[in-house]
Amino acid sequence: MKASRRVGLVGVGLMGHGIAANILRGGHALCFLDHPGNQPVEDLLGAGAVAKGSGREVAEAAEVVILCVTGSPQVEAVLFEPGGVLEGLAPGTLVIDCSTALPSSTERVAARVTAAGGRFMDAAMTRTPKEAEEGRLNLIVGAPEALFTEVRPLLECFAENIAHAGPVGAGHTLKLLHNFVSLGFTAVLAEAAAASRRAGIDDAALLDVLGKGGGGGVVLERLRPYIEAGDPSGFRFSVANALKDIGYYRTMTEDLAAEGGVAEAVLALYRQASDAGHADKPVPELVGLLEQSRV
Repeated sequence: MKASRRVGLVGVGLMGHGIAANILRGGHALCFLDHPGNQPVEDLLGAGAVAKGSGREVAEAAEVVILCVTGSPQVEAVLFEPGGVLEGLAPGTLVIDCSTALPSSTERVAARVTAAGGRFMDAAMTRTPKEAEEGRLNLIVGAPEALFTEVRPLLECFAENIAHAGPVGAGHTLKLLHNFVSLGFTAVLAEAAAASRRAGIDDAALLDVLGKGGGGGVVLERLRPYIEAGDPSGFRFSVANALKDIGYYRTMTEDLAAEGGVAEAVLALYRQASDAGHADKPVPELVGLLEQSRV
């Protein structure tokens, strides 16, 4: 891609804010959809970003539109509802969906964007808002090889590791596989930590044994601050988002006629926590909730 692009962003949330900041640092022009769900945007405006009142206006001002919203219903809404992105899409405009979405929806979305004269890729994210602000996200991309090569320099503004998963839809498929593993490990470790406390095992001993054995890894390190000191900031991902992602994964396994028994158990735990009123809590707090039998 040429050095400087006109980029539009829909979704300046916990992850989208970091994407926006790094796009600006990369020398690109940026506009974004003004929305109550955005994080504070004064720094972005001060760096030259422009707020727009509708998805249509974002698309009209951009060569590349990046979507960073909650899931498939929100993606479809910002694209296709009246005043949405599709209404302002010029021929050749690229839509990059960084959301976590159902692959079946992604295929339909891509077909409608292409029919309107645009181009489409899914570029699902992993890592946390901290890495987003640092420009160190992981991206899992579904796109034709030529488009992936063309767009990679822009993606490198806000991502450290970029994997080409395959054609359109493959990025969202692999993201759901990743999140099932990550959130499944989280559920297993939370149950184990809660049981350990009930058994009177010292938290430090548990962390030492797991960390030096089969429980070591990224998920344990994200839960460690909560287990050690009640600090949930190591994994800023809500129970509601976990429930959504595991639900998407379970739907995908049904679409694929793939086994999903373990996913059902993981889904049940997050659903139980959500139904008990903990939907907005970060997932590390499952440890304390399970310990107290409040899930």
